[in-house]
Amino acid sequence: MFDLDNWSEVWAALTSNKLRTLVTAFGVFWGIFMLMLLIGSGEGLENGIRADFEGEATNSLYIWTQRTTKPYRGLPAGRRFEMRNSDIEALQLRVPELEVISPRNQLGGHQRGNNVTRGHRAGGFQVMGDYPEIRRVETIPIAEGRFLDPLDLAENRKVTVIGERVREVLFDPEEDAIGEYIRVNGVDFKVVGVTRPISQARGTDRAAETLYVPFTTFQRAFNYGDVVGWFALTSRSDVLASEAQARAMAVLKERHRVAPDDDRAFGSWNTEEQYLKMQALFAGIRLLVWIVGIGTLAAGVIGVSNIMLIVVKERTSEIGLRRAIGATPFEITRQVLLEALILTGIAGYLGLLAGVGVIEAVRIALADAGSLEMFRNPGISLSDALQAFAVLVLAGGLAGLIPARRAVAVSPTEALRA
Repeated sequence: MFDLDNWSEVWAALTSNKLRTLVTAFGVFWGIFMLMLLIGSGEGLENGIRADFEGEATNSLYIWTQRTTKPYRGLPAGRRFEMRNSDIEALQLRVPELEVISPRNQLGGHQRGNNVTRGHRAGGFQVMGDYPEIRRVETIPIAEGRFLDPLDLAENRKVTVIGERVREVLFDPEEDAIGEYIRVNGVDFKVVGVTRPISQARGTDRAAETLYVPFTTFQRAFNYGDVVGWFALTSRSDVLASEAQARAMAVLKERHRVAPDDDRAFGSWNTEEQYLKMQALFAGIRLLVWIVGIGTLAAGVIGVSNIMLIVVKERTSEIGLRRAIGATPFEITRQVLLEALILTGIAGYLGLLAGVGVIEAVRIALADAGSLEMFRNPGISLSDALQAFAVLVLAGGLAGLIPARRAVAVSPTEALRA
């Protein structure tokens, strides 16, 4: 393997027809280069999609009320109904599959801004009534001060935690917001904390324009009575979110006299279900990337095999002479395989480096210009690069196997006569 004569012979064989060698090597180079681009692009797409789930527990679920679609117990279809504070305790007692139960209310309805003022400054922001437990369902980082605590709920304190954008609109840059008061629909609230954004992914920027107030204070200050707008829940780690959801909805249907088979009376969102769908999508993308990439690489490797067959045919007399003077079949096979491996190895390694370089350049360009929403931080892991190179080495061996068998099959007598 380390015989200088062997390497000299490999070099002579590969450089005897430089154009043919370069064209063949380019096929391998292009195959591994495209495989790297596909892997890196798939990683960027996956990171972009995963960003949608950033800041939210993957076992979380949300339940809200809609119109009933079936009559039940003398009540007509199309009936509107609302969840109440008593449903909180009912879920705690009757649905042990739930780990976190956090009722929520939103002033004015879904995604509707409210007039929030401080002195002569004003802005339209969403106002949420929440339990402290909401931070176990959604990630809400605190930049200054604190978040809501149980005493805020128990004492109906008029305190609020504001988003970064709310602070920018209502306060001067050098001004300390903690301890100051802001007014929401004529009600004053003391600022006790300021949140910071976790990312710029879709949806998470809304947190910067949100005010969080204690759930009990929200109900009293804005005349909501004991109404619960919706529930933010998480299942226990050993329970599927879909199981917890089914159990919780069964309890709520019973309490609000909704037909057990009325699946449209409650709206829901199961993050775990959506996350598992995304996981399946990621697996499919990765599989597709490898199939397409290996197919492209195979085209180049087949070219190497064909060229090696031509080389073996051109060197028929040489092979026969070597067999006649005592070269073993193993030595002949080793020589042909070595030539194929060297050709595919060098071309493939250069293609791998080029692919990684292009993906890294794209990553840096996106970091400088700002990541796209659905495509961010593309990259190629070391394991993927090593796997690709292993596939390349295996392909190189297979590319030389058929020509090597053809070389061994050459009869010394017939080869010398030719």
